[in-house]
Amino acid sequence: MKIIDSHTGGEPTRTIISGLDLPTGAAATRDFIANEADWIRTTLINEPRGFDAIVGACLCKPLDDSCVTGVVFFNNDSCLHSCIHGTIGIIETLAHLGRITPGEHRIETPIGTVTATLAEDHTVTVKNIPSYRHAAKLTVEVPEFGPITGDIAWGGNWFFLISDQGPALHSANIPALTHFTNSVRQALHAQNITGANGEEIDHIECFASPAAGLQADSQNFVLCPGSAYDRSPCGTGTSAKLACLAASGQLTEGQIWRQASIIGSIFQGSFESLPDSDKITPIVTGRAFITGETTVIIDPNDPFKNGIPS
Repeated sequence: MKIIDSHTGGEPTRTIISGLDLPTGAAATRDFIANEADWIRTTLINEPRGFDAIVGACLCKPLDDSCVTGVVFFNNDSCLHSCIHGTIGIIETLAHLGRITPGEHRIETPIGTVTATLAEDHTVTVKNIPSYRHAAKLTVEVPEFGPITGDIAWGGNWFFLISDQGPALHSANIPALTHFTNSVRQALHAQNITGANGEEIDHIECFASPAAGLQADSQNFVLCPGSAYDRSPCGTGTSAKLACLAASGQLTEGQIWRQASIIGSIFQGSFESLPDSDKITPIVTGRAFITGETTVIIDPNDPFKNGIPS
């Protein structure tokens, strides 16, 4: 199995570029990995090869011939619906391999097709799937922290977005922020608060004013499934934020929003309105960098060949 590692805004993406026999289509490949071949995920993400922050990307043949590739994303917990930082990472990976050149490229994901434009300077702009705010100013009682109010939004994953509550947003508070956001997620689950159609809210996103010196509109901390935090500003999370800003009239179509992560990396976001709909098309721009190329060797005698169970 051949992989290429990259990072987008500090968040790693580990892309499988060859070596697997996979179904055609992103949705079928996601089902295959989730139900029959979870060893692919655990081999790449779990120790001793990986660590909790890595997001895996498995390239596959798309059903839609207009797409340059299909992709399935997964992390230390499970397969993901989508991943925009990872999409930026696979575009840079495909460019590194010489499979694409600057221009617009369609990518098939299990939840729909996204469009990514590779610029000459290697920034990548992703037009995400339609996103929307599902509920506004919903309050959940969180043990130890009391009532916490936030919005529920879909940006390719389900998010509970919290502004100016909980521990202060700076890197020294990452353990405290992790505990807080985990507590919120557990409270949402316990109180049966969900996204549309009962779908689990598995990402928790906190916002505050950016740290001094950051050229951004806000700074966030994002807890992902599996309880690792996102080093990048989170592309699906930024999409969810844009949907909330659009719904509340705080951001207009085409207006730029600069979203900083807990480590200070920045995505640029904006949106296009969808006619006769409360949904938007989020547009997120970032940059990825290649960090390594590896051949994964799976020794049948290795007791941890498919990773240390988490």
